[in-house]
Amino acid sequence: MRVVNEFVQEEIRISVFSWNNKYIIKYELGPLEQTFKVSEMDILEETELEAFWKGDFFEKVRIRFEEMGKTFRAQLENL
Repeated sequence: MRVVNEFVQEEIRISVFSWNNKYIIKYELGPLEQTFKVSEMDILEETELEAFWKGDFFEKVRIRFEEMGKTFRAQLENL
């Protein structure tokens, strides 16, 4: 597995890996994680991956983290 890029944006850690002819894009926020896999055949240049941490896609990732956090906290309160 090759590390393509790692950085933090709006408190969300973003890691991009290349493995088995796929790009793995991993978003982490606290104990929560979202992972997406994209075929390397669908990406002509690695710079195209930037679309996954900009604009509407990233906004939906951020909103999903909020929803996941609420669900997770509610479950912990019910233990």
